[in-house]
Amino acid sequence: MPLSDLDDEDYPAYTTGRAAEVLGVQQAFLRSLDAAEVLVPGRSGGGHRRYSRRQLGLARRYRVLFDEGHSLVSAAVIVRLQDDLAAANAEVEALQARLRQN
Repeated sequence: MPLSDLDDEDYPAYTTGRAAEVLGVQQAFLRSLDAAEVLVPGRSGGGHRRYSRRQLGLARRYRVLFDEGHSLVSAAVIVRLQDDLAAANAEVEALQARLRQN
């Protein structure tokens, strides 16, 4: 059964205003992440930013790091390293599962 657009975590359903409201941030915060190219939203036919649920989760991670005193540069490095570590852990788990099957 195919997912509807709203079930898709990557569907750009949120306007900048709604995304900011959901996250409890100013719209300028989201625009700054876009300008820094650490969170690039989709665009509507008219060029307006549209955010997905996955992107809202990423914006929330940045917000937490900013609240902890990190700069944008250090927050971007932390997020990248966290994501790299999660991917490496998933790969290790998959390899361990394959070893157990053999």
